[in-house]
Amino acid sequence: MSLVLLYLPLMRAIVNGWFGAQLGASGRKWVAPTLIGGTFGTAVLLAAEGFGQNSYTVLGICVAAFGYEINWALQFDELTLVMRLVVTRISFLVHIYATSYMETDPHLPRFLACLSFFTFFMLVLVTAENYFQLFVGWEGVGLCSYLLINFWYTRLQANKAALQALVVNKVGDYFLALAVITLLNLTLTTSFDVVRALVPALRRMELRIGPWSVSCLEAIGFCFLMAAMAKSAQIGLHTWLLSAMEGPTPVSALLHAATMVTAGVFLLLRSSFLLEWAPVTLWLITLVGALTAFFAGTAGLVQHDLKKIIALSTCSQLGYMFYACGLSQYSLRLFHLTNHAFFKALLFLGAGAVIHALQGEQDLRRMGGLAQLMPVTYTAMALATLALTGFPFLSGFYSKDRILEAAWAHYSVTGHFAFWLTTAAAICTAIYSWRLLYWVFLRDTQAYKRVLARAHEADERMLWTFRCLMIGRLLSGYLLRDAFAGLGRNFFRYRLGAAAPTAALRVTTLLEREFVPLYIKVLPLAGRLLGAIGALIFYHSTGYTQLVRWQMRNIWGYRLHLFVVKKWFFDRLYNHYIATRLFHLGGVFYTQIDQGYLEAWGPQGLARALEYGHRLARVTLNWSAMTMLSNFWVAISLRFVVAYTVGLIWVPMA
Repeated sequence: MSLVLLYLPLMRAIVNGWFGAQLGASGRKWVAPTLIGGTFGTAVLLAAEGFGQNSYTVLGICVAAFGYEINWALQFDELTLVMRLVVTRISFLVHIYATSYMETDPHLPRFLACLSFFTFFMLVLVTAENYFQLFVGWEGVGLCSYLLINFWYTRLQANKAALQALVVNKVGDYFLALAVITLLNLTLTTSFDVVRALVPALRRMELRIGPWSVSCLEAIGFCFLMAAMAKSAQIGLHTWLLSAMEGPTPVSALLHAATMVTAGVFLLLRSSFLLEWAPVTLWLITLVGALTAFFAGTAGLVQHDLKKIIALSTCSQLGYMFYACGLSQYSLRLFHLTNHAFFKALLFLGAGAVIHALQGEQDLRRMGGLAQLMPVTYTAMALATLALTGFPFLSGFYSKDRILEAAWAHYSVTGHFAFWLTTAAAICTAIYSWRLLYWVFLRDTQAYKRVLARAHEADERMLWTFRCLMIGRLLSGYLLRDAFAGLGRNFFRYRLGAAAPTAALRVTTLLEREFVPLYIKVLPLAGRLLGAIGALIFYHSTGYTQLVRWQMRNIWGYRLHLFVVKKWFFDRLYNHYIATRLFHLGGVFYTQIDQGYLEAWGPQGLARALEYGHRLARVTLNWSAMTMLSNFWVAISLRFVVAYTVGLIWVPMA
């Protein structure tokens, strides 16, 4: 069953990619969802068999060569159990949704094949037994993300968005590879269990970086943090997430709301036994998560693109998960990850139905009045918005409020800073979420008459996915709160170590969370409710018009609005100060180094030496052979120089 769970998506990708045209429209409609449904059913059966067990099963082979040990195995524990259910269920529903949403697209088999390949690599990632196998799944989901974002490859914006996602994610890939290679050199293996057992020895080692030395675990933890920041779109490396909205809406629902963006969160959860010995890295994780939540909350207030607003909401919720990890509250983080995956997928699928009904329109300013035309879609998005903003007794309420309470109960400057910043972010989330709902469904329509005349409710297959996601969203938070985050119950039993520096604080926070002051419990909820009600009143009245007029008259109001609407100018920073400078630097290297010194000392220099040194060179070697030989010599020399330099600045010290 474990092998069936992993390789059914791969078989489905091969069937859709190679035989999609032969299957026909009716075959594609049923074959892909049926096979992915088998994957989801297998995940449910495995979860029912292994729920509540603290053991895991490893199936696979071990390869040992040159003193290194690399496993290809499947690991099953509480974390894998939850992630399998999330990935397979969302993938199952998105496949059904895509067969209807893109039914008229002639390249639907290629799209379904890419979705299936993504599901396969995501399952490889979450069932990995070691960091090497995790890295294979990590790279696979990055490749599939590029292919899916660039699905409509004839569009220039899709090409640019896919390249941006690939380049930004390569930053994280580099740091993850550096961490895995360092662990392999220090422990001779990448197995999670072996690395966990060797943590007491690793914490006594240091890494030399030039004239400085740093704790081995802090350096590896920082590399994991950078990798997770790139994959989970944290502040500074978040720009690709908004550009990725150029892909089809099912891609946004599967990759950038529920599964791929949680790969960074999964990496930190899986490496929690190592992060517990890196307090500086935990502090950085808390800071990054809080700043990301606040940044995305403020930027979402002034955006007008339907999918980008939901994407900024995803970025904000990932910030909550990050700083929960920084506070060592891993169970809460896993709880919020599960809740967020389902109500955010519901939001994206509902947004896709709206865009499909309005013939591709994504601007909120050209929408309105759709509640009567699309009642089921309106109900689904309203329920998802209530869960997102933390309405009482819905799923988001239990996970989000418990994270805020844990931040306050941490009783540290970092914890209180994160609490106030993310409380402000939660209020911003309530404002722009209800602004979106009001402008799309409740206000008087601003759409063109010809567009509104053709607007209609989604078909039955799309509505079926809405109903499946809505079922359980009402009571799942209430039913699962004690299993994930109840007092005395730690669902995330991953042997973090009682001797870790944060062990006592972790247990204290778990207890103190139940006894925080009443106003701390009520303040975030009251702020969100007031923000939602205020947004409805503000946008229904003339308040929005008055605000725009004030911004036009007041220079500081205009500058503040420009700063927020440009998303804190991160894109300008990267394009003007980094990308442009690197482009010019690449030109200098090409003209001065490649065509200059390397050419003089490489092909041309070798050719002159052979020509003047021996007359037989003209007979025995032609120009192509000399060029290949000299290029090989230059490449090998440069590799030895780079390897020697890296070895000098990044070596372990006992």
